[in-house]
Amino acid sequence: MIAHLTGTLAASGADHAVIDVNGVGYLVGASAKTLEKLGIIGDQVTVHTEMLVSEDSIRLMGFASAEERDWFRLLTSVQGVGAKVALAILSILAPAEVQGAIARADSAMIARANGVGPKLAQRICNELKDKAGIALGGGTEAGVAAPAAAAAQDAVSALLNLGFKPAEASAAVKAADDELGAGASLDALVRLALRKAAK
Repeated sequence: MIAHLTGTLAASGADHAVIDVNGVGYLVGASAKTLEKLGIIGDQVTVHTEMLVSEDSIRLMGFASAEERDWFRLLTSVQGVGAKVALAILSILAPAEVQGAIARADSAMIARANGVGPKLAQRICNELKDKAGIALGGGTEAGVAAPAAAAAQDAVSALLNLGFKPAEASAAVKAADDELGAGASLDALVRLALRKAAK
C-alpha cells in the first residue's frame, strides 16, 4: 500500500493532481483544500495517500495532512458517503472544523458540502460521534475519551492504519494511555494498545 508520495506537482485539476515521482506520474484525487496547499506546478510536494480498490478501478486519494486522510477514512465509513462526498466535505471544512461540527452535532455545517443532504449530514454526525468517540482529537462518547496527547493521537492513527475500527483503536489507546500515564512514548502506547485490542 502507498502511504505517501513525495515528488513534483506536474498538473492539477478541479478535483485531482498529478505527482511526478522519479518519472512516474501518480494521479491522486484531492479536496479543494489539499489542492490549495500543494502550491503551483513544479513545486516539490508531499501528499498522504489512501488507495481505494473496487471491482472496476483502483484510485489513489491524496491529502495535505495525515489528519485529513484519517477523517476521509472516517467519513467514508458512514453508509452513503463515498469518496466524492467525503472529498466535498473536506473541500469546505478543515479536519478540525469537521471534528468540531460532529462534536456539536452541527449537521447544518456538514450539509454545506455539495452532495450532502440534511439526512446524510445527520447520519454522519450520529455515526461518527458514536463510532469515533471523536477518535482523532478529544471529546467523550460512551465513557471512552479519545486521548488528547500527540503521542496518543499518533497511536490511534497507527491502529487505524493497521485496520482497526475507529472505536476499537480509540478505546485500546485510551486504556494503554491510562495504564502508562502521561509522557508515554508512541512505541510503548502502540505496543500496549495492540495487546489491549487483542484481548
